[in-house]
Amino acid sequence: MEVFTLLLFSAILLICIILKISIIYALLSGLLIFCIYGKMKEYSYRDLAKMILSGIKTAKSILIVFVLIGMLTALWRAGGTIPVIISYAVRLIRPSTIVLMSFLLNCGVSMLTGTAFGTAATMGVICMTMAVSMGTDPVFVGGAILSGVFFGDRCSPVSTSALLVSELTDTDIFDNIKKMLHTALVPFLLASFIYAAVGLFSNNIGNPVDLNQLLSREINLHWSAIIPAIIILVLSGFHVNVKIAMSVSIVASVFICLFVQEMDIMDVIRVAIRGFSARDQEVAVMLNGGGILSMLKVMAIITISSSYAGIFKKTGLLNHIKELLIKLSAKITPFGGMLVTSVVASMVACNQTLAIMLTHQLCKDIEPDPKKLAIYLENSVVVIAPLIPWSIAGAVPLASVGAPTSSILVAFFLYLLPICYLLYNLYSGRYKIKHKEA
Repeated sequence: MEVFTLLLFSAILLICIILKISIIYALLSGLLIFCIYGKMKEYSYRDLAKMILSGIKTAKSILIVFVLIGMLTALWRAGGTIPVIISYAVRLIRPSTIVLMSFLLNCGVSMLTGTAFGTAATMGVICMTMAVSMGTDPVFVGGAILSGVFFGDRCSPVSTSALLVSELTDTDIFDNIKKMLHTALVPFLLASFIYAAVGLFSNNIGNPVDLNQLLSREINLHWSAIIPAIIILVLSGFHVNVKIAMSVSIVASVFICLFVQEMDIMDVIRVAIRGFSARDQEVAVMLNGGGILSMLKVMAIITISSSYAGIFKKTGLLNHIKELLIKLSAKITPFGGMLVTSVVASMVACNQTLAIMLTHQLCKDIEPDPKKLAIYLENSVVVIAPLIPWSIAGAVPLASVGAPTSSILVAFFLYLLPICYLLYNLYSGRYKIKHKEA
């Protein structure tokens, strides 16, 4: 019965992806399916309601953060924070370095904003536009952009995925980030080397475009617009609570919108709720977005997905799969077991959020140490989800920048991170065994 239930849910998810129906409907269908399973296990409607609520309670804190992220990303656009960063950053791009800089710049912007989709729609679009004008292969640029946007999506203090992992594992996000940066160092350097080599051996033509004139049509590119980003970096460095850090940055952005961009208070409120919308169409392509409303879909996904956790835990729907994973983990290390699980979960879930929650639900008994569990999730499912061709995690950023699906094959950082970490775990595991035998 358990296998049939999971296969039915997977089939509905796949149909929604193929027919381009909102994944929300698939998740609601899944909730209904799992409730029916619970009823067949002789649980009452009252019991099922308690299971759902217990699951949702685990996500209540992160839902508040999502509201703040929506406001922050919109006000950073309207206040000029993102435009100023972009206008200075693109000056570093040259034909021979376009692929490498596409990776590095998207790493930087995604670290500041914490959003893969938002970074792809801003810096990603700019890098791809410049790359095409220089005659660079969009496949490699798309792969560099995809790698870059998920570098920050993974380890930014304002990243929804990093916050979700810290909530699920009950760990400190700043401690997690330290470990994430440490384990990402070698894969980052290797990916940078590969992208640099690709750029050097490509036959690029053309010159970089100065975006100052274009962005100045809509935004006053004043130096003070960078202050909200500096606030996030400084407060995060001092381990200030993420909600407080974002709130302070939002307040600073409001002042910049009012006194530097000369917006009125009602316009600022509208931007915070509905997102930034540029009057100039060329600027709109690069900057539109953000706002509380832009976060409603991901908040709905989190809410529905988290309700599954309560049902899975109480009904034991995933117990047989967990037993198999424990046996597998004994052979290929706990991280290896989680890596295999994350691939399957990402293929089934078709989005990063649900894939994270499914992987955590299945693997939390494999590794009892919550700190290790958090870094295992960050080094597996968080970067595996965008590598699944039919998952919105990778499809949306690539579609935003106009890159082909084949760019997934050259998103080197996303492959190198789990591979390097798996090799490290296999080596350290064998070393410990040999040390004990000695």
